[in-house]
Amino acid sequence: MSYIHKSLVASALLLIGSSCSEQSNTTGWDINDRKNGGFHANLDYQGQETGPGLVFVEGGTFTMGRVEEDFLKDWNNIPRQLTVASFYMDEFEVTNVDYREYLYWLRRVFDIGYYPEIYEKALPDTLVWRDKMGYNEVYVENYLRHPAYNFYPVVGISWLQATKYCSWRTDRNERILIDEGILNEMPDQADADHFNTEVYLYKSGEYTQQNKKGLPDFNPNSPYGKEGRPARVEDGLLLPKYRLPTEAEWEYAAYGNIGNRMYDRTVEGNKYGWNGGSMRSPEKDDRGDMLANYKRGRGDNMGPGGWLNDQANITMQVGFYPPNDFGLYDMAGNVAEWVLDVYRPLTPEDMTDHRAFRGNRFETFDDNYEDIGTLEVLQDPQWDKDSNIVRLPGELPVRAVTANENLDRRNYQESDYVDYLDGDLESSIFYDQKSDDEGKGTMYEYGATSLIGDNVRVYKGGSWKDRAYWLSPGSRRYLEEDQSTDFIGFRCAMDRVGFQNEDSDRAKTSEPPKRKKFKRYQLSK
Repeated sequence: MSYIHKSLVASALLLIGSSCSEQSNTTGWDINDRKNGGFHANLDYQGQETGPGLVFVEGGTFTMGRVEEDFLKDWNNIPRQLTVASFYMDEFEVTNVDYREYLYWLRRVFDIGYYPEIYEKALPDTLVWRDKMGYNEVYVENYLRHPAYNFYPVVGISWLQATKYCSWRTDRNERILIDEGILNEMPDQADADHFNTEVYLYKSGEYTQQNKKGLPDFNPNSPYGKEGRPARVEDGLLLPKYRLPTEAEWEYAAYGNIGNRMYDRTVEGNKYGWNGGSMRSPEKDDRGDMLANYKRGRGDNMGPGGWLNDQANITMQVGFYPPNDFGLYDMAGNVAEWVLDVYRPLTPEDMTDHRAFRGNRFETFDDNYEDIGTLEVLQDPQWDKDSNIVRLPGELPVRAVTANENLDRRNYQESDYVDYLDGDLESSIFYDQKSDDEGKGTMYEYGATSLIGDNVRVYKGGSWKDRAYWLSPGSRRYLEEDQSTDFIGFRCAMDRVGFQNEDSDRAKTSEPPKRKKFKRYQLSK
């Protein structure tokens, strides 16, 4: 069993399948008792498990914003205190071999003769390596597919492609259900007939051909009978969704300031992802070695022959440089990384100080939720106005929420809040003028007076192509979500549900964790 501890699953399934019951604190009726109505609750849940490739990042309060001198005078990351909830993050940047597994799945499931555009739109742009005054054809031809670059971070990936990869990884929840004997292996999935987590949870009858043995159902009127029911959210077996980290999460994780803590006080925040302002290791055995892959200066990508400081002229195998105090590798250097947020130059002071994020476009399934049973699984891709794939065959259709269905709500009414407090009519100098664009002002005229728009996303961190200045987690840049480069990659994140510490006890320590030794992590071994 790979990432669900045997002990956890055994106890959870024992409870689910047991006839033993527990009395409700509210009604006095028995829970998990088939003779008593059959209300089921997993009362022995032991906490969220860590998905494959992820590292737990304990959240907390921190000062988000620039700690380096703002010599560009952008003023686009003014320091402010925020709270980041605990979450999980990929230990390494997504690599070429990781992404090729995704491409293989797309090609296998969506036959090249029926939906070739699905596979084609997922392909990285290998031409990003070309340079008008440089010869890089070796990377164009080899970087994505040659085994020498298996564990190098994938590049040429747009923000849109990265988010679709996260969705695909979420649907590999299928493996958990197979490992637990709930579903059969089904390697011949094709077109719309493939596993999707949302379809499984809300229209589980779609997977009858894959069912192996359902979970016991305490409902005496269960429609599933002796075959058992499918897993539900209430069982706690399926992992939450994979996604890109928000900008606040990424910056918090990259600083790794837990090593500078004494009791509940951060003694001195990091300038980069490690203690001190030096770019070289102070460790005795590795003293002088570079702590990240970056460009030292014009014409100096890796140092002189015989003394290659960072060992890499372009990207480098992930895990080659030491991790930060959260155990995350390459949060400085190697490649910059996409995050979830839409870019705005200034983050207003009244932006939410808990789980801060800009870019909300609220959606719902393309029908009333109460009537989700009438939803038909998509048989063809769902496209947006710019010919980007929104939903794949085999997924449930979605639509934007409307103001009319949220008139009684106070926390939100509309769907699109990308421009809220920065970009909408009220926040622009044209606030007293009428707008023909559904209430949107002309604060950012993308392509005319500005390169900032509603489809421009933030990317964080420095890369092999950048000077040390950009390695500070407080730095931020932006690019259109459908564009890609030879120096931007990504990693996935996942929400932590329940307890914010890694276990359920309340133990606190006055001492910060010990700093990790400089030990290169060799994935290829």
